[in-house]
Amino acid sequence: MDLTDRLTLRGLRIFVALEEARSVAGAAANLGLSKSSVSQHITTLEQNVGVALFDRKQKPVALTPAGQVLGLHARRILAAVSEAEAELADANAGSVPVLKFAIIDDLDASLTPTVATGLHERLSRSFISTFSGRSDEVTGRMMSREADIAVTASLPSDIGRFRIQELFREQFVLVVAKGLYQPDQPWREQLSPLPLIQYSEAMPIGQLVITHLKRIRFEASRQFSFETTRSVIATVAKTGGWTLATPLSVIDASRFRSAVDVFELPFSRLSRSVYLINRAQELGSLPELLADTFTRCAQDELLPELEAMAPGMGGMIEWDEQVG
Repeated sequence: MDLTDRLTLRGLRIFVALEEARSVAGAAANLGLSKSSVSQHITTLEQNVGVALFDRKQKPVALTPAGQVLGLHARRILAAVSEAEAELADANAGSVPVLKFAIIDDLDASLTPTVATGLHERLSRSFISTFSGRSDEVTGRMMSREADIAVTASLPSDIGRFRIQELFREQFVLVVAKGLYQPDQPWREQLSPLPLIQYSEAMPIGQLVITHLKRIRFEASRQFSFETTRSVIATVAKTGGWTLATPLSVIDASRFRSAVDVFELPFSRLSRSVYLINRAQELGSLPELLADTFTRCAQDELLPELEAMAPGMGGMIEWDEQVG
């Protein structure tokens, strides 16, 4: 065999990962492999090319002169392969007759129209089918292939099958019926007499909130639970209650915002991340473009609403620096 027959893409990817991490343990962690697997692949690669590529006696691991030569070519080869994969995936995405998009329902009204429009601009010959629901339902649809791309707060159990981009992290806020809470007064005494209107504990967001209240040792008077933010906020206003929600979910319940007050949490912070998820090696560059569209829309259209809702509320959202 000549040299090209003895070089594999997998071997080159592991070679580059070890060069960058400069330790077998670091490369294994970055690749999701065992240390023994990384070592075996490097040993096999060195046997195939007939020369040592790493000086393992040094700490951290260093390239030999031959390793430095291979490193230059390995990066060029992998870059070319990545470009080919992206172009093939783009071609495949453009021919999809139906693209199924799923989004958590507390972002549905405010962001789905923009996201769906952005998808259609890129895939003008495709029919865009959308679904909104609980984050676990949205993620479940990705795992069962009932959705091709999703915006959700729940990660899939088998993350290796998916490409995951964190869009933003948002801090929870305190939402109280209008005029019933003063931030400069003790929060326990003010909230204890009021009913907690909560998200259903069958939902990830409901589990998150209840766990947090237990963590701060606050026994709330629980009377209602719902599966949508609109129902939660509406009931807070109607019953003179309170809840914990996220800023963007409160915006999505815009019909009821004038009947509630929104404050930063008076106790330890609670946050959630929202992700854009698609299956690995599918849809080409579309997920990156969609993530950028989503983030720009949220920043341009929703941040002013957050600031109007309460001064400083825009700072409750941390955006991923790689998008937007």
